[in-house]
Amino acid sequence: MAGAVLVDSSYYISLQRRGVDPFAVLGAHADEYEFLTCGMVLMEILRGIHAPRVALRYREALAVMACVPTTSRVWDRATGIALALDRKGAPIPPQDALIAAHALQANATVLTLDLHFQKISGLTVLTDLS
Repeated sequence: MAGAVLVDSSYYISLQRRGVDPFAVLGAHADEYEFLTCGMVLMEILRGIHAPRVALRYREALAVMACVPTTSRVWDRATGIALALDRKGAPIPPQDALIAAHALQANATVLTLDLHFQKISGLTVLTDLS
């Protein structure tokens, strides 16, 4: 197994928009990776789903993933990430700093299509699973 991967909302949303089931894609790589989530990713995904059946399917599929807890240490780490990037003149949205902090806390890679994550020192980023 290659390790833990926290899947960012941009990955789910991109696949869904292309008519691809993101959970089928992740499932095809379940022997290679342990997929994680966090509260911020859950909120970002679920707030954009308006069809109750689709929302239920996502809730059920996401519920089987380990959810990295949002502890005070994660908040401190997210704040540090945001401040460091602000000082470099390369700010990112606070929710991305929080997701990155969850990944770092879990020693996980982030699977994302969002380029903001590549600015974060010490964070490993994947854009696909191939």
